[in-house]
Amino acid sequence: MSKFWIIASDVYKKNVKSVSFIIMILVPFIVMGIIFAAGSLAGGFSEETKVGLVSDNQELATQLAKSKTDDYTFKVVTSQKEAEKQLKDKDIDAFLVLNTNDEQIQGKLYAESSLGTTTEMMMGQMLNGVQSSLNASKLNLTAEQLASLSQPANFEKTKVSFDDNGTMTTGEDNTGIQSAMSFVITIILWVIIITYASIIAQEIASEKGTRIMEVILSSTKAQTHFYGKLTGVILVALTQIVIYAASIGIGYSQLKNLDMVKSLLDGLSSTNIFGSFLYFTLVFFVLGVLVYSVLAALCGSLVSKPEDTAKAVQPIIYIAMIGYFIGISLGTTDPQNIVIKVSSYIPLISSFIMPIRLASETVSNTGAMISVLILVVFGVLLTMFSAKLYKSNVLVYSEGGVLKSLKQSISILRNERKKVN
Repeated sequence: MSKFWIIASDVYKKNVKSVSFIIMILVPFIVMGIIFAAGSLAGGFSEETKVGLVSDNQELATQLAKSKTDDYTFKVVTSQKEAEKQLKDKDIDAFLVLNTNDEQIQGKLYAESSLGTTTEMMMGQMLNGVQSSLNASKLNLTAEQLASLSQPANFEKTKVSFDDNGTMTTGEDNTGIQSAMSFVITIILWVIIITYASIIAQEIASEKGTRIMEVILSSTKAQTHFYGKLTGVILVALTQIVIYAASIGIGYSQLKNLDMVKSLLDGLSSTNIFGSFLYFTLVFFVLGVLVYSVLAALCGSLVSKPEDTAKAVQPIIYIAMIGYFIGISLGTTDPQNIVIKVSSYIPLISSFIMPIRLASETVSNTGAMISVLILVVFGVLLTMFSAKLYKSNVLVYSEGGVLKSLKQSISILRNERKKVN
């Protein structure tokens, strides 16, 4: 155990003290700071969008020009030719040609570049409002009658459950906040796997590439070295997670009284956030990190040179990508799809998919527990297999790629077992 902790401690200290780790920690804070600063300063530096208005109905054009918005203002122009001239001279940013023939609004926007989706969407909504008013006037409808016609239907979802007697009871629907949390945790898992798969593989491949592995294995067991390297990098990942969790806690304590934070957290309670959903999601998150770390360590031990680790971890990234996109694409659009149901029990990708199914409440806690047990058994078997194979493959220097090294290592392991028997 002393040698195990020496190896783990050496890997942990080396990575935590590295410049790349510090940059990796600071990047999210820098990005959030830039986004916050850009959002705060955007309003102060944005210029007023001037839109020329050409219409065959001067009364309507004058009325629209009086209505100002934060996104744009209208300027009445006598003709389209004059509007083209002003647009060319940069006196206006665009012009809108508005025809009202047969009381049918037809608007066509001319611009050299986009005015932004928000501005263009608001113009469309404005024209829809004018069209509705014209239709109401044609049908001799009052403003109240028009408002009643525009009244949307009330639609809400109610969560129900049945007791042992078959009686239906209603409850609170938390699928919205649960889905948001599952997506965030899934994205974090994806980022950690991409980041630390390369680090773990690089850690193991670096010593093998320098041919110093023979000296190391003469003083310690191969399994001890394997577990030590793996534990060291996992501790680095946990350190990063703890730093972010602590930052979120400190940030919440300092910003919880802001109106923006209050509105964001409005309606949330401990019962919304904490529960079986969150506990299972965290379990899948931790197991996903551990299983992918073991797989990355195995792939790293199969390469002969450190520069080949990028190729070695590509299959890991592809597997994670499959789980990530199945969960994101089908998780909200079609949670009852047979693909997402089956894949939520497949090890490696279940860490991405099952939390999303739990968020949409399309699986019971029993189903989640079965998936956890499958992932645990798979993780234990993968770890045992990787540790046993590590003794053989760290001394195999093959130029034929990962698959050839894996076959050669399995062959060496079988021969060693035959000798023992």
